[in-house]
Amino acid sequence: MAFPAPVWLAVQEELLGSGEPEEDFGCRSCFDSYTDEALFETFHLSRPCISFITEAVRMRVKSAAFKKTQPPVDVMLMTALNYYAHGMFTSSVQTKAGISQSVSLPALVSTVSGVIAGMSDVFISFPLTAEARIRTASKTEELCGIPSVLGVLAPAHFKIRASPYDKKSFKSFINSQGYTSVVSQFICDSEGNILSVEKCCVGSTFEQELWDSSFKGREVEDDLHGPFWFIGGKGYQISKHVLTPVSEPVNDREVRFNEAHAKIHKVMQRMLCSMKRRFRCLLQLGFVEETSLNKKSNIIKACSVLHNIAKKFSVPLPPGAGSDELPYPGKSYSAPVEINAEALKARQELIDRNFSVLPNSRNSSGSNI
Repeated sequence: MAFPAPVWLAVQEELLGSGEPEEDFGCRSCFDSYTDEALFETFHLSRPCISFITEAVRMRVKSAAFKKTQPPVDVMLMTALNYYAHGMFTSSVQTKAGISQSVSLPALVSTVSGVIAGMSDVFISFPLTAEARIRTASKTEELCGIPSVLGVLAPAHFKIRASPYDKKSFKSFINSQGYTSVVSQFICDSEGNILSVEKCCVGSTFEQELWDSSFKGREVEDDLHGPFWFIGGKGYQISKHVLTPVSEPVNDREVRFNEAHAKIHKVMQRMLCSMKRRFRCLLQLGFVEETSLNKKSNIIKACSVLHNIAKKFSVPLPPGAGSDELPYPGKSYSAPVEINAEALKARQELIDRNFSVLPNSRNSSGSNI
């Protein structure tokens, strides 16, 4: 799970519970003028999901120092959700929200994105207990046959525009696929729930560099999350916690392991595709400078929070929106790197123990016959 059930239920009870209503709670919202169909078409979210998000944002705004001159929460949120869904500001939405032309719409989106990104401490998290970690790893093993895997690790690239006049900065945004982007490190579980998303960096950043400098990377490698693996692609170096595919398989066991590795790795690909399909703003984040990535990072984190909430409410994806997320080939260092011999040995032992026979030769518990 992206966040534990007790936390989810506590938040839901706080927002929708039977206690005395907040002064804003129950007031008519600007979302009420939409039919359910128009609501989904405009914001790519369902009414119950939007109601939950609205109250969650309202609570966060009330608990923080916030400018009283800002428009109402539902008005700002309507503007932001519409931008997230379509990557542009729709005039009909601004008319319904009653926003004057003097209000800066990008500034509203920036404010709301910062608030929702700040909610990641509740709605994006690793399994917090030993039982939850075991349960998460068990679901992964059921899917691909690899034991003790807590999540899938990958870089996520988001297209941006950068000024070609600053050649040094412009070059830093060009990724290995040849287009300008920012990149964030994502971790998800086998069901596509986001467990972690780190701040974005310029597109030329190496995956291993992202991992080494990330908060979650340091926590994982320091054994703070237990003796579990994280599935990583070719751009990562194998370690005691990052499980990469065999670069040159020499037998059937290693081939079967690579197939299982690819199967679970595709979960990340589908998750990123779903995010960009629901939130089309992620297809093109607009102009950015190397010294000001925080606003783009907040939009990415905000969409990640909303992705997890939408999954909890089982909101379907919009039809025909977005494009397939192609698997990122990985960016490896050109210079030779030192290989972790102990990690190689551990991977080989895992392969020999779990992939020495065909999948249909296992019993119901997953052990070899």
